[in-house]
Amino acid sequence: MTEAVIRNKPGMASVKDMPILQDGPPPGGFAPVRFARRIPNKGPSAMAIFLAAFGAFSYGMYQVGQGNKVRR
Repeated sequence: MTEAVIRNKPGMASVKDMPILQDGPPPGGFAPVRFARRIPNKGPSAMAIFLAAFGAFSYGMYQVGQGNKVRR
């Protein structure tokens, strides 16, 4: 379909001569957008993550100390 047929203008009319046709929202408006944060309740707690990181750091520093002893 051509623009002239859509806007009921006969022949090859210029775009400047055609009436303005603008899209708008549907009657009654759009449905509301769901945007609320949904934080899951599963997974390790903050304390468990902290303790695991602290344990990994402590083990790594222990290994560094053992390597320093061997180098001395």
